[in-house]
Amino acid sequence: MSDHIRVEDLHQVFDILANRYCPVIKKLGVMYRWSIMQVEYATDVVFRNPDDLGHLYDAVVHTAIHSVKPENIATFLGQKLHGNYEGEMGNRFNKRILGTRIKHQMGAVTIKMYDKFGYVLRIETTVNNVSQFKHSREVQQRDGTVTQKVAPMKKNIYSLFLLSQILKASNRRYLAFVSSLDDPSDGAKKLDELSKSKKVDDRSYKGFNFFSREDHQLFQVLTHGEFNISGLQNKSIRKLLPDRSPASVSRP
Repeated sequence: MSDHIRVEDLHQVFDILANRYCPVIKKLGVMYRWSIMQVEYATDVVFRNPDDLGHLYDAVVHTAIHSVKPENIATFLGQKLHGNYEGEMGNRFNKRILGTRIKHQMGAVTIKMYDKFGYVLRIETTVNNVSQFKHSREVQQRDGTVTQKVAPMKKNIYSLFLLSQILKASNRRYLAFVSSLDDPSDGAKKLDELSKSKKVDDRSYKGFNFFSREDHQLFQVLTHGEFNISGLQNKSIRKLLPDRSPASVSRP
């Protein structure tokens, strides 16, 4: 949507509204200068099934809160982190009524990730001071000459188009980062299956307890390489578990 916004049209609409609701500016012969206070740019990833987002979201958020470092935040924003940087920087995890949210901050700019309505994963970059971003532009010197140099972004609405491209790129870099994180949901499902009790042919089999010392010993035995050659047999397991009675070792 933001790609189709023309700042010139926006400026014209603002002037029309100002003349309509504040007509005194005509009598005074003045005009408004439209500036930017805060800009938010959101990128939404929509899921058809909320369960698909639910399985991914919690794992991604909890991984990101530990894995995103200050240099990562600077990279998301297309900036470099210098040793003399003195601004505020860090990660924050919040629980809200609507769900959870993770926020990364570098100075006046923040990147947030949260779920919306259970169907939408939203990545949102917010800036409260656009001059934190620098770009190549014309700069008027004190002597009146104009030169092209890298300078802080101006706080007027004509910076909106370039700013939207910067914020969009920030969202895409962050989305690429979280997309590279491992998805543990499949492993969690398999662990859940292993820990559940089963019933086969009217016989019940207890699930594995991953916090049990006895089950831990059994898992260590099952990792022996010899079973890849000769196969897994009950008598082989009993030899490696001499403290167990034959009755306590069920048929594998």
